Amino acid sequence: MSVTAAQGFTAAGVTAGLKDSGNPDIALVVNEGPSAAAAAVFTSNRCQANPVLWSKEAIKGGSARAVILNSGGANCYTGAEGFATTHRTAELVAELIGSGAVDVQVCSTGLIGRLLDEDKLMAGVRSAVDALDADGGDAAATAIMTTDHVSKQSVREGDGWTVGGMAKGAGMLAPALATMLVVITTDVDLPAETLDEALRAATSRTFDRLDSDGCQSTNDTVLLMASGASGAAPDADAFTARLTEVCGDLAMQLLADAEGADHEIAITTVNAATEADALSVGREVARSNLFKTAIFGKDPNWGRILASVGTSDARFDPQNLDVAVNGVWVCRDSGVGESIDLVDLEPRHVTVTIDLKSGDASATVWTNDLTHAYVHENSAYST
Repeated sequence: MSVTAAQGFTAAGVTAGLKDSGNPDIALVVNEGPSAAAAAVFTSNRCQANPVLWSKEAIKGGSARAVILNSGGANCYTGAEGFATTHRTAELVAELIGSGAVDVQVCSTGLIGRLLDEDKLMAGVRSAVDALDADGGDAAATAIMTTDHVSKQSVREGDGWTVGGMAKGAGMLAPALATMLVVITTDVDLPAETLDEALRAATSRTFDRLDSDGCQSTNDTVLLMASGASGAAPDADAFTARLTEVCGDLAMQLLADAEGADHEIAITTVNAATEADALSVGREVARSNLFKTAIFGKDPNWGRILASVGTSDARFDPQNLDVAVNGVWVCRDSGVGESIDLVDLEPRHVTVTIDLKSGDASATVWTNDLTHAYVHENSAYST
């Protein structure tokens, strides 16, 4: 039930006709609990879609009663008319559920530069409100899909409380945040400040470490809403732990559905001077098209890995690096290690370990290979 697993939430997913495919394209999640505490993080791309511009301002009060999401159009670079559409969408949701527009978050996904059909959108909003249901999480998760092959949902239980979430994303996955829309709900009774701290901690170790194709979108949003319906007020650390589990699960589902991917790759940098250094190395390797195409070709080309490590700002001795691919140390002391013939790249899951020998910090960044299918999907993208 994802976003409706926690007490105090209803959701819906309906078809408004925004997608040429005729698939569901409007999702609505409503917080009906005694609390409306909320927090959100947004894309750091300076070019931002109208829903992001609206939602960033609306969330400053630390509350949200609902989030309305549409696929079938990003509503980005659509000028004043596009922003007005976002505003009117929030106003209509607010009117129908009995809240203020400032308590309605808005998310959109799809192609940039196309105005949404406002008549269809508003009719879809009304249909979504009519369809709200305590079991509507599955329908909502389906309605936000674009190039996704499957919906993404996750639930974790605490001691008398629940965290549930849904996500969409298959392409343009890069820090920060990994490009996507994510809605997370919980029935804990915690203040917005605590939710904000927990969300930023969770995303920093999950979505922010997912780098599928190095492309950062204009629309990514991660929203956390708390209904307070369970009456539970868990310790902040306990709540953050469960929230991080949900975010991590959703992030791995996004990676598994990455456009055209044949391999999911975990790049772990160990023995770095700092965690920031470990992340810097992992991200440089994750964004190397030469490395990604080598993995697609089942070639454990560790030279491409070292070349990418060298473009980072991390501290290390270039003459004293070790690299393992799927547990085989193919590079030792920046030279030839075990035979690359021992590396089996047939399985979908691939691990790369990079030993900087410069400290005791470590970090993992997740990516995928670059395939013919990725090029094909993104040369003919449609909703």
